[in-house]
Amino acid sequence: MATGYVYHEMYEWHDTGTHASLLPADPRKGLQPFRHFENADPKRRAHALVVASGLINRLTRLAPRPATDEEILLVHTPEHLQRLTKANDTGGDGGDGGTPFGRGSFDIARLALGGVIDAVKAVMDRYVDNAYALVRPPGHHAVPNSGMGFCMLANIAVAVRAIRRSHGVGRIAVVDFDVHHGNGTQTVFWEDPAVLALSLHQDQAFPKNSGFHTERGGGKGFGYTLNLPLPPGTGNGGYLEAMRQVVLPALRRFHPDLIMVAAGFDGSALDPLGRMMLTPTGFRQIATMLVEAADELSGGRIVCSHEGGYDEAYAPFCTHAVIEALARVETPFPDPFRFDTLGQQDLQPHQKSAILAAAKLVGDIH
Repeated sequence: MATGYVYHEMYEWHDTGTHASLLPADPRKGLQPFRHFENADPKRRAHALVVASGLINRLTRLAPRPATDEEILLVHTPEHLQRLTKANDTGGDGGDGGTPFGRGSFDIARLALGGVIDAVKAVMDRYVDNAYALVRPPGHHAVPNSGMGFCMLANIAVAVRAIRRSHGVGRIAVVDFDVHHGNGTQTVFWEDPAVLALSLHQDQAFPKNSGFHTERGGGKGFGYTLNLPLPPGTGNGGYLEAMRQVVLPALRRFHPDLIMVAAGFDGSALDPLGRMMLTPTGFRQIATMLVEAADELSGGRIVCSHEGGYDEAYAPFCTHAVIEALARVETPFPDPFRFDTLGQQDLQPHQKSAILAAAKLVGDIH
């Protein structure tokens, strides 16, 4: 089995400035210059671990290329493209006031998007069996007319439309396990019955008032948006039960020709922007379930695109675990943190209630 792998050192050069975590530095408010949560270190260190562990020797490197205007416009408005193009020489914001970027970052966003698109093409062309795109900036919050939540371009959504145009792919499922709601993907495919947009996330973590069970798509797309907002504190047990009760049944009913995964690692036990308790073991099990579902339903065609994950030391091990699952590594790299035994890692009653509420909606998928 061959697993494709996209990474480029330019992804590390996307500049989010001297923010004090989330807020612009402002000495008048006591906000000392520091760094943005969305900085290069978690992904740089994830790639370094892939190399240092030897996992890189199991992967097929895929060189990214910049996405074109034509590809970007498959999802985004001309006004959003113009905004990013104009600010590329000066730096600016993606559109929501919370997506800062520096000079040249739009070029890097193009390179990230192009990497995801070509990873999907490599899988559909059977150059590789599956793929992981370790890209930056992320993409699942971006909506057609604006960037949002650190995302400049909708990486997965554009890749979905690009591959449907170039390869005539019929049904595509997007499974998003980032701790934040995949609102951008949901928005793009709200009325599209050929795309299942399924998001597991911490209840109301981001965006505000987004990602509820009641958000189910519109028009012909009703039932093909499926949200599972999980209570803060959900660990491996809750996530795996969500996979068994909601995600896998939904995928089997939908029977996709391709599975796309928004792979966010901010649901980890150490992440500063989430309050979940996933560990590398949990992430590996989630990914293994998705790989097995792809084997059953889509001829093994599954592509992961990297999203969030902001703890510099822990996120790399979580990322590594998912790539191991894609590459079918039988002896996992040891996790030195050993948080699998944290209290309440098992499924809790209030978590089961949220999962069962989502499970009742699976029957509307055809």
